Amino acid sequence: MIQDITPHTYVNAYRPQPPCEDSYILYFRGKQVLIRWQKGRRASFPRFRDLEPYNEGQLYDTYIYLFSVDGQRYYLLDNIDYPMDENYSMEHVEIFRKERPDYLDFVGITGYQLHSWYRSRRFCGVCGKPMVHSDKERMVYCVSCKQMEYPKICPAVIVGIVNGDKILMSTYANSSKTSYALIAGFAEIGETIEDTVRREVMEEVGLKVKNIRFYKSQPWSFTDTLLMGFFVDLDGDETIILDHNELSAAGWFTRDEIPVEENNLSLTNEMIMYFKKNGNVWKEETK
Repeated sequence: MIQDITPHTYVNAYRPQPPCEDSYILYFRGKQVLIRWQKGRRASFPRFRDLEPYNEGQLYDTYIYLFSVDGQRYYLLDNIDYPMDENYSMEHVEIFRKERPDYLDFVGITGYQLHSWYRSRRFCGVCGKPMVHSDKERMVYCVSCKQMEYPKICPAVIVGIVNGDKILMSTYANSSKTSYALIAGFAEIGETIEDTVRREVMEEVGLKVKNIRFYKSQPWSFTDTLLMGFFVDLDGDETIILDHNELSAAGWFTRDEIPVEENNLSLTNEMIMYFKKNGNVWKEETK
């Protein structure tokens, strides 16, 4: 999955020390990111020393520390200039879905998640005053009313519904792609994650499930989400009642019928591939 960057080491501890000329720059404009192209059109990010000649020493005036990978520090910058040549380009952040395998995909999309959060927290949601960056932790606060804000993380579930030798797969409504996925949805206020699993399955395909078994989790920075994957067993009637507002189609697939290829990117894909290779490896629990 995209966060599996071994042998590289990601350290997200907040250590706001000044950048050096070898530190990396992440620059976003809307949903675009500045890419520095290496030989062979391999995507990378510029270092401070690469852009110093184009910014008259102003790069070190305003920056936000993000994280480090293998001891190399990454910083968020705004309003910078860069060379207008073939070595640099602004690309849609969807590029981080396509450049695999490369740990820089995880770096880029995680940086974009933090960029989006900082951009949406410039002013206090309580009193409207400008927010101030903490120098002790990854947090912004309001000097006037003391409101504190931390990075937004939304818990959500991915559910593999198993019915004997079949698994339920669906396609999203209003999607330009016809790729298959598993049932998914965000947790609501006041419910457990297990209740989220039951509710989302009932709402989207009208099925009851049992034997909720945790599989694995994944940070999914494309949507500020912490995904939690579960396999469950069908409980009763297998007739699907489709929520057409959420899904365009859903159906039961045997392992041989699964029309999905492995991509090493998402939790959804890994769970589908796991079932395709292993089937329902868990024995049904006693009620």
